[in-house]
Amino acid sequence: MKILIEDITDEGLSLDLEEKFRLDDVSLSSPVKAHLELQKIGQEIIISGLITTVAEFQCSRCLKDFRNKMDIPMNVVYHPLKDMPFESHELKDDQMEMGFFTGNEIDIKDILTEQILLNVQMKPLCEENCKGLCPVCGTDLNVEKCSCTQKSIDPRLEVLKNLLEKRKE
Repeated sequence: MKILIEDITDEGLSLDLEEKFRLDDVSLSSPVKAHLELQKIGQEIIISGLITTVAEFQCSRCLKDFRNKMDIPMNVVYHPLKDMPFESHELKDDQMEMGFFTGNEIDIKDILTEQILLNVQMKPLCEENCKGLCPVCGTDLNVEKCSCTQKSIDPRLEVLKNLLEKRKE
C-alpha cells in the first residue's frame, strides 16, 4: 500500500490497516493490524501508531515452536532521500527513529515490514525462565530432570584440580 505525500493534509492522515503479510525471516500467524497517524511538517513525514500481529518462533533454548503476540509502538520521522547526510558514518541517537523516502510516495507495507523485523528478538524464548535442553542427553529440562552430570572441567584447568587434590593429601 502506497501513500502519496500530497494526500497527507495539514490535519494529517489516519490509517487503519489489516493485511496478510509474507515475510522471509518471520512466520506470521495472523494478519498485521496497524493504526497509523501520518503528519506532514515541511518536507518531513512523521508516522506514529501501533502495529499488532502474532508471530511464530522456535525457542532458542528448548527448540519448541511457540506464538508471540507483538504490539509494536511506532514513531518514525521520514525525510526526503536528498536530505540524507552521506558524509556521516555513525548513527546518532536522534537518527535511530529516522527513515528516508524517494519520490512523492511512501510504501506503508515496507514500513510495517521493517518495524516488525526490527522488533523480533534475536534469540526468542518460549518463556523467560526456559531451562532449555540438557547438553549431554538432550532432555527438555522444562519437562523433566535428567540424571546427567554436567561437571565437565576444561582440560586446560585439569592440572589445577590435580594440584588441589594433592594439597588435600
